[in-house]
Amino acid sequence: MNKAAEITVLPENISVPVTESQTILNALLAAGINHTSVCGGKARCSTCRVMIVEGLACCTSPMSEQEKAVTDQLCLDDHIRLACQTYVSNDITIRRLVLDEHDTQITNQLEDAHSSAVGEEKTLPILFADIRGFTPFTESLLPYDVVHVLNRYFYRMDRVIQRHGGRINNFIGDGLMALFDLSTDEDPTLQAVKAALGMLEEVEALKPYLEKLFQKSFDIGIGIHVGNVVMGTIGTTNLYKTTVIGDAVNVASRIESANKELGTQLLISETVFAEIQDHVQIGQQSQVAFQGKSGQHTLYEITGVLES
Repeated sequence: MNKAAEITVLPENISVPVTESQTILNALLAAGINHTSVCGGKARCSTCRVMIVEGLACCTSPMSEQEKAVTDQLCLDDHIRLACQTYVSNDITIRRLVLDEHDTQITNQLEDAHSSAVGEEKTLPILFADIRGFTPFTESLLPYDVVHVLNRYFYRMDRVIQRHGGRINNFIGDGLMALFDLSTDEDPTLQAVKAALGMLEEVEALKPYLEKLFQKSFDIGIGIHVGNVVMGTIGTTNLYKTTVIGDAVNVASRIESANKELGTQLLISETVFAEIQDHVQIGQQSQVAFQGKSGQHTLYEITGVLES
């Protein structure tokens, strides 16, 4: 290399030189940037990590064994590199991710919790389900019975969801959100729809039990959408949860709510329908406006899966 390459450092938006013999960490420290590295640059933590905004191909490849061990444990995106382990061969742009003491503490806590994901983008199917009329259902029930019914319901729903390669990610009162990003032999979007149909069957099978004990039962509504989300571990101290954030989550929730006005039980978005239309039976097709979003959204009622 005839001249030192340059690292453009964000968010400071400054440039520092880096030679072939310097790691990104060493170059930053030499330039007077107090870049965090709790373990002293030994790849025993991830506090020195940076995002490669431009020039990933100019970074050390393959990763060192030490760096790969850390990135595999935390499921870090390919663009996230440990500054203490990464050398560069040409100009790059990076964004520093751990900027102060609070960032350091949060990062250390995430590592202690063995986080499965520290901020990554994914495209996956999202399923929302909600019990219809659960508040009236519980009006005459004892607190123990309310909790018992919910636990029995969630247990049966969880079994169906797991059987189709998904997992419940969150409980919201008597509702749940499930994700279908796990590896399966089938299309995860179709698996989500099959899980939803299975959930409806489970609720029907649960009704005789509810009628016998409480002389009443309930139905559920389900909405499914597939889209881009940010998945990461959120929390503080001893309470952490891997969750998803993004517009696709809001859309899935609104699709589920649309069952109430349409008198349906299982609705999917147009995006989902485009992926699985050759494999499902549909009922009504509706145009629905979502609160806070412009335009009409086409929703499809699913009544069954076609035999392959």
